[in-house]
Amino acid sequence: MLRINDIFAHQKLTFSFELFPPKTEEGYLKLINAMRLLCDLAPDFISCTYGAGGGSREKTLDIVEHLQNLHHVPSVAHLTCVLHTKDEIMGILTEMKRRGICNVLALRGDPPKDNPNWTPGKNNFKYSWELVAFIREHFKNYFSIGVAGFPEGHLLCPDRELDAQYLKNKIDKGADYVITQLFLKTRDYFDYVSRLRKLGVNSRIIPGILPITDYPALVRFCLMCGTSIPGQVHEIFKPIAEDHEKTIAAGIDFCLNQSRELLKGGAPGLHFYTLNKTHPVDEIIKELRS
Repeated sequence: MLRINDIFAHQKLTFSFELFPPKTEEGYLKLINAMRLLCDLAPDFISCTYGAGGGSREKTLDIVEHLQNLHHVPSVAHLTCVLHTKDEIMGILTEMKRRGICNVLALRGDPPKDNPNWTPGKNNFKYSWELVAFIREHFKNYFSIGVAGFPEGHLLCPDRELDAQYLKNKIDKGADYVITQLFLKTRDYFDYVSRLRKLGVNSRIIPGILPITDYPALVRFCLMCGTSIPGQVHEIFKPIAEDHEKTIAAGIDFCLNQSRELLKGGAPGLHFYTLNKTHPVDEIIKELRS
């Protein structure tokens, strides 16, 4: 299976998707169908998230393996440090390799809701750069390693200049590329790239895009992850918040405008947070490619 680095070597622009492991068997069956339809859109790769403390670890690996073996789409397994010992992480990475998974997104992760006060000890990693360094030390270049980037600064590090330094450290420790957190102001992405380039970071910085399909849910999520919502978004979506069809249509238009602006400005691709749904990503991708 292709490593993400292999894809970048011969492709200037990539389109990719993110999925998450469902909590129920019904949700998993729906995801199987959604994966088939999403793969029909010919993404360059698909990533799958990872529950805090490995709550969805096996499902994450199963989904990635399914995408690779059945649909032949390069896939990325997310891996978080939270709640895991170093020995456990070594075991997970070894299992990934056994399954033929060679792409990983290395993340610190947030403590789970049922254990919000968890803090790392001497047998845990505290930061994602430590996880990146660990993977490189023990697996050399087997894995292509991606990391998360935060155009507006991390919730725990709102100082954007300092946050950029932290990202550079992840690259210096062996990360290959960056996928950003959701942002709604395109300028935030370009400013972020500029900060990183000034620090000597030349890796691909792929913008993460969330098509707006539910305005109240967007507001809640942005509050949780520290993403600011521009007035334009409130003006467009608040009046139609109760109208699902109008929200979807407006979300497609907003996403297309944002995506085109990003690509025109030199973004090396787009990574769509699909929420395990085919629509509206299918329509957005077809429009962008046309």
